[in-house]
Amino acid sequence: MLDHHKPRNNTFRPTPLAMLVMFVWFPLGSIIAIIRIIVAISLPYSISTPLLVYSGIKLRVIKPDHHLESDSKQSKTKGSLYVCNHRTLLDPLILSFGLSKPLAAVTYSLSRLSEILSPIRTVRLTRNRENDRDMMDELLNQGDLVVCPEGTTCREPYLLRLSPLFTELTDNIVPVGMDTSVSMFHGTTASGLKFLDPIFFLMNPTPSYTFQILDQICGVSSNDDKSSRFDVANKVQSELGKALGFECTMLTRKDKYMILAGNEGVVSAAKKQ
Repeated sequence: MLDHHKPRNNTFRPTPLAMLVMFVWFPLGSIIAIIRIIVAISLPYSISTPLLVYSGIKLRVIKPDHHLESDSKQSKTKGSLYVCNHRTLLDPLILSFGLSKPLAAVTYSLSRLSEILSPIRTVRLTRNRENDRDMMDELLNQGDLVVCPEGTTCREPYLLRLSPLFTELTDNIVPVGMDTSVSMFHGTTASGLKFLDPIFFLMNPTPSYTFQILDQICGVSSNDDKSSRFDVANKVQSELGKALGFECTMLTRKDKYMILAGNEGVVSAAKKQ
Protein backbone atom coordinates (compact mmCIF):
# COMPACT_ATOMS: atom_id res chain seq x y z
CA MET A 1 0.00 0.00 0.00
CA LEU A 2 1.04 3.60 -0.43
CA ASP A 3 2.22 5.64 2.52
CA HIS A 4 -0.83 7.81 3.18
CA HIS A 5 1.17 10.17 5.41
CA LYS A 6 3.83 10.96 2.85
CA PRO A 7 3.55 14.51 1.43
CA ARG A 8 2.48 14.55 -2.21
CA ASN A 9 3.29 17.03 -4.91
CA ASN A 10 5.15 19.35 -2.54
CA THR A 11 6.98 21.88 -4.65
CA PHE A 12 9.35 24.32 -2.97
CA ARG A 13 8.38 27.55 -1.25
CA PRO A 14 9.42 30.64 -3.25
CA THR A 15 12.22 31.74 -0.94
CA PRO A 16 15.14 33.70 -2.47
CA LEU A 17 17.44 30.67 -2.28
CA ALA A 18 14.83 28.31 -3.73
CA MET A 19 14.13 30.71 -6.61
CA LEU A 20 17.83 31.00 -7.35
CA VAL A 21 18.14 27.22 -7.46
CA MET A 22 15.12 27.03 -9.78
CA PHE A 23 16.53 29.54 -12.28
CA VAL A 24 19.90 27.78 -12.24
CA TRP A 25 18.20 24.42 -12.78
CA PHE A 26 15.73 25.61 -15.44
CA PRO A 27 18.06 25.36 -18.53
CA LEU A 28 19.40 21.96 -17.50
CA GLY A 29 15.91 20.77 -16.56
CA SER A 30 14.61 21.77 -19.99
CA ILE A 31 17.32 19.72 -21.69
CA ILE A 32 16.68 16.72 -19.43
CA ALA A 33 12.93 16.90 -20.15
CA ILE A 34 13.57 16.90 -23.91
CA ILE A 35 15.94 13.94 -23.59
CA ARG A 36 13.38 12.03 -21.53
CA ILE A 37 10.69 12.69 -24.14
CA ILE A 38 12.96 11.54 -26.99
CA VAL A 39 13.83 8.34 -25.11
CA ALA A 40 10.17 7.61 -24.35
CA ILE A 41 8.90 8.05 -27.90
CA SER A 42 11.78 6.44 -29.80
CA LEU A 43 12.80 3.30 -27.91
CA PRO A 44 10.99 0.07 -26.93
CA TYR A 45 9.83 -0.38 -23.34
CA SER A 46 12.63 -2.79 -22.44
CA ILE A 47 15.20 -0.10 -23.23
CA SER A 48 13.40 3.18 -22.56
CA THR A 49 12.08 2.30 -19.09
CA PRO A 50 15.52 1.58 -17.54
CA LEU A 51 16.95 4.69 -19.21
CA LEU A 52 14.14 6.88 -17.88
CA VAL A 53 14.63 5.49 -14.38
CA TYR A 54 18.37 6.10 -14.69
CA SER A 55 17.61 9.72 -15.66
CA GLY A 56 15.97 10.28 -12.28
CA ILE A 57 12.33 9.31 -12.84
CA LYS A 58 11.04 7.18 -9.99
CA LEU A 59 8.44 4.60 -11.01
CA ARG A 60 6.80 2.28 -8.50
CA VAL A 61 4.27 -0.34 -9.58
CA ILE A 62 2.07 -2.17 -7.07
CA LYS A 63 0.14 -5.16 -8.35
CA PRO A 64 -2.02 -7.69 -6.50
CA ASP A 65 -0.52 -11.17 -6.39
CA HIS A 66 -3.29 -12.56 -8.57
CA HIS A 67 -3.04 -9.85 -11.25
CA LEU A 68 -1.15 -11.97 -13.77
CA GLU A 69 -3.52 -14.87 -13.23
CA SER A 70 -6.58 -12.71 -13.81
CA ASP A 71 -5.01 -11.33 -17.00
CA SER A 72 -4.75 -14.84 -18.43
CA LYS A 73 -8.43 -15.59 -17.68
CA GLN A 74 -9.96 -12.42 -19.07
CA SER A 75 -12.24 -12.44 -22.05
CA LYS A 76 -10.47 -12.77 -25.37
CA THR A 77 -13.13 -10.69 -27.11
CA LYS A 78 -12.38 -7.47 -25.22
CA GLY A 79 -9.39 -5.87 -23.62
CA SER A 80 -9.10 -4.64 -20.06
CA LEU A 81 -10.48 -1.21 -19.18
CA TYR A 82 -8.01 0.53 -16.86
CA VAL A 83 -9.80 3.27 -14.92
CA CYS A 84 -7.38 5.78 -13.38
CA ASN A 85 -7.64 8.85 -11.26
CA HIS A 86 -6.05 11.73 -13.13
CA ARG A 87 -2.82 13.26 -11.79
CA THR A 88 -1.08 14.47 -14.97
CA LEU A 89 -1.46 14.06 -18.73
CA LEU A 90 1.21 11.35 -18.50
CA ASP A 91 -1.03 8.89 -16.58
CA PRO A 92 -1.85 6.55 -19.52
CA LEU A 93 1.75 6.66 -20.73
CA ILE A 94 3.16 5.88 -17.28
CA LEU A 95 0.73 2.97 -16.95
CA SER A 96 1.80 1.66 -20.35
CA PHE A 97 5.48 1.84 -19.37
CA GLY A 98 4.81 0.28 -15.97
CA LEU A 99 2.94 -2.66 -17.50
CA SER A 100 5.38 -2.85 -20.44
CA LYS A 101 2.59 -3.16 -22.99
CA PRO A 102 0.92 -0.81 -25.47
CA LEU A 103 -2.36 0.73 -24.38
CA ALA A 104 -4.85 3.03 -26.05
CA ALA A 105 -6.06 6.11 -24.20
CA VAL A 106 -9.06 8.38 -24.61
CA THR A 107 -8.56 12.08 -23.89
CA TYR A 108 -10.68 15.21 -23.60
CA SER A 109 -8.51 18.16 -24.56
CA LEU A 110 -5.02 16.88 -25.33
CA SER A 111 -3.00 19.29 -27.44
CA ARG A 112 -2.07 18.39 -31.02
CA LEU A 113 1.60 18.45 -30.09
CA SER A 114 1.04 16.00 -27.23
CA GLU A 115 -0.93 13.71 -29.56
CA ILE A 116 1.87 13.74 -32.11
CA LEU A 117 4.56 13.02 -29.53
CA SER A 118 2.62 10.36 -27.62
CA PRO A 119 4.18 6.88 -28.01
CA ILE A 120 0.77 5.28 -27.37
CA ARG A 121 -2.46 5.64 -29.30
CA THR A 122 -4.68 8.51 -28.16
CA VAL A 123 -8.25 9.15 -29.28
CA ARG A 124 -10.22 12.29 -28.52
CA LEU A 125 -13.62 12.11 -26.86
CA THR A 126 -16.36 14.22 -28.40
CA ARG A 127 -18.38 14.72 -25.18
CA ASN A 128 -21.32 13.22 -27.08
CA ARG A 129 -22.32 10.28 -24.88
CA GLU A 130 -23.45 7.86 -27.58
CA ASN A 131 -20.56 8.62 -29.92
CA ASP A 132 -18.00 8.29 -27.14
CA ARG A 133 -19.53 5.03 -25.91
CA ASP A 134 -19.39 3.47 -29.38
CA MET A 135 -15.83 4.67 -29.93
CA MET A 136 -14.59 3.34 -26.57
CA ASP A 137 -16.37 0.05 -27.13
CA GLU A 138 -14.62 -0.31 -30.48
CA LEU A 139 -11.25 0.46 -28.88
CA LEU A 140 -11.85 -2.22 -26.23
CA ASN A 141 -12.57 -4.73 -28.98
CA GLN A 142 -9.10 -3.95 -30.32
CA GLY A 143 -7.19 -4.20 -27.02
CA ASP A 144 -6.63 -2.65 -23.59
CA LEU A 145 -7.89 0.88 -22.95
CA VAL A 146 -7.09 3.57 -20.35
CA VAL A 147 -9.67 6.13 -19.27
CA CYS A 148 -9.52 8.89 -16.64
CA PRO A 149 -13.19 9.55 -15.84
CA GLU A 150 -12.48 12.52 -13.56
CA GLY A 151 -12.19 14.39 -16.87
CA THR A 152 -9.36 16.64 -15.67
CA THR A 153 -6.24 16.47 -13.56
CA CYS A 154 -6.28 16.99 -9.80
CA ARG A 155 -2.94 17.40 -8.05
CA GLU A 156 -4.31 17.58 -4.49
CA PRO A 157 -5.24 14.47 -2.42
CA TYR A 158 -8.84 14.51 -3.64
CA LEU A 159 -10.86 12.57 -6.18
CA LEU A 160 -13.35 14.37 -8.39
CA ARG A 161 -16.65 12.70 -9.28
CA LEU A 162 -16.21 10.02 -11.94
CA SER A 163 -18.20 10.17 -15.17
CA PRO A 164 -20.11 6.83 -15.20
CA LEU A 165 -19.91 6.12 -18.94
CA PHE A 166 -17.06 3.60 -18.47
CA THR A 167 -19.28 1.35 -16.32
CA GLU A 168 -21.36 0.39 -19.36
CA LEU A 169 -18.49 -0.75 -21.55
CA THR A 170 -17.20 -3.98 -20.02
CA ASP A 171 -17.22 -6.27 -17.00
CA ASN A 172 -13.43 -6.18 -16.83
CA ILE A 173 -12.93 -2.81 -15.08
CA VAL A 174 -9.50 -2.51 -13.45
CA PRO A 175 -9.16 0.53 -11.14
CA VAL A 176 -5.66 2.03 -11.02
CA GLY A 177 -4.65 4.43 -8.28
CA MET A 178 -2.20 7.05 -9.54
CA ASP A 179 -0.02 9.25 -7.34
CA THR A 180 2.79 11.67 -8.13
CA SER A 181 5.46 13.58 -6.27
CA VAL A 182 7.47 16.54 -7.54
CA SER A 183 10.10 18.79 -5.99
CA MET A 184 10.13 21.86 -8.22
CA PHE A 185 7.46 22.11 -10.95
CA HIS A 186 3.82 21.02 -10.98
CA GLY A 187 2.83 19.17 -14.15
CA THR A 188 -0.70 20.57 -14.22
CA THR A 189 -2.37 23.86 -15.05
CA ALA A 190 -5.96 25.11 -15.03
CA SER A 191 -5.53 28.11 -17.31
CA GLY A 192 -2.12 27.84 -18.98
CA LEU A 193 -0.82 26.01 -22.04
CA LYS A 194 -1.72 22.34 -21.59
CA PHE A 195 1.03 21.00 -23.85
CA LEU A 196 3.61 22.34 -21.37
CA ASP A 197 2.24 20.24 -18.50
CA PRO A 198 4.20 17.03 -19.28
CA ILE A 199 7.33 19.07 -20.04
CA PHE A 200 7.23 20.82 -16.67
CA PHE A 201 6.64 17.51 -14.89
CA LEU A 202 9.64 15.96 -16.64
CA MET A 203 11.77 19.02 -15.81
CA ASN A 204 11.77 18.02 -12.14
CA PRO A 205 15.08 16.48 -11.02
CA THR A 206 13.42 13.32 -9.68
CA PRO A 207 9.72 13.21 -10.60
CA SER A 208 7.99 10.27 -8.97
CA TYR A 209 5.05 8.19 -10.15
CA THR A 210 3.40 5.41 -8.17
CA PHE A 211 0.45 3.43 -9.43
CA GLN A 212 -1.45 0.66 -7.76
CA ILE A 213 -3.56 -1.84 -9.68
CA LEU A 214 -6.64 -2.77 -7.68
CA ASP A 215 -9.01 -5.70 -7.82
CA GLN A 216 -11.29 -5.94 -10.83
CA ILE A 217 -14.79 -4.49 -10.55
CA CYS A 218 -17.71 -5.61 -12.72
CA GLY A 219 -19.66 -3.19 -14.89
CA VAL A 220 -23.40 -2.66 -14.74
CA SER A 221 -24.27 -5.66 -16.96
CA SER A 222 -22.89 -8.21 -14.47
CA ASN A 223 -24.04 -6.68 -11.21
CA ASP A 224 -26.27 -9.16 -9.43
CA ASP A 225 -27.50 -6.44 -7.08
CA LYS A 226 -28.70 -4.36 -10.05
CA SER A 227 -26.43 -1.45 -9.19
CA SER A 228 -26.79 1.58 -11.41
CA ARG A 229 -23.93 3.01 -13.43
CA PHE A 230 -23.62 5.76 -10.84
CA ASP A 231 -23.31 3.18 -8.06
CA VAL A 232 -20.52 1.39 -9.92
CA ALA A 233 -18.70 4.65 -10.65
CA ASN A 234 -18.97 5.64 -6.99
CA LYS A 235 -17.63 2.22 -5.96
CA VAL A 236 -14.60 2.65 -8.22
CA GLN A 237 -14.03 6.14 -6.81
CA SER A 238 -14.31 4.76 -3.26
CA GLU A 239 -11.78 1.98 -3.92
CA LEU A 240 -9.35 4.45 -5.46
CA GLY A 241 -9.79 6.76 -2.48
CA LYS A 242 -9.10 3.96 0.01
CA ALA A 243 -5.98 2.81 -1.82
CA LEU A 244 -4.52 6.30 -2.20
CA GLY A 245 -5.71 7.86 1.03
CA PHE A 246 -7.50 10.54 -1.00
CA GLU A 247 -10.80 12.16 -0.10
CA CYS A 248 -13.69 11.39 -2.45
CA THR A 249 -15.71 14.44 -3.49
CA MET A 250 -18.77 15.17 -5.60
CA LEU A 251 -16.99 18.00 -7.41
CA THR A 252 -16.96 17.76 -11.20
CA ARG A 253 -14.50 18.90 -13.85
CA LYS A 254 -16.54 22.08 -14.36
CA ASP A 255 -16.51 22.77 -10.63
CA LYS A 256 -12.71 22.56 -10.60
CA TYR A 257 -12.29 25.02 -13.45
CA MET A 258 -14.85 27.44 -12.08
CA ILE A 259 -13.01 27.50 -8.75
CA LEU A 260 -9.47 27.72 -10.15
CA ALA A 261 -9.84 29.52 -13.48
CA GLY A 262 -13.30 31.07 -13.52
CA ASN A 263 -14.42 29.12 -16.61
CA GLU A 264 -16.00 25.76 -17.43
CA GLY A 265 -12.78 24.14 -18.59
CA VAL A 266 -13.30 24.60 -22.31
CA VAL A 267 -9.80 24.92 -23.75
CA SER A 268 -9.50 27.24 -26.72
CA ALA A 269 -7.75 26.10 -29.87
CA ALA A 270 -4.95 28.57 -29.27
CA LYS A 271 -4.14 27.10 -25.86
CA LYS A 272 -4.15 23.55 -27.19
CA GLN A 273 -1.36 24.23 -29.63
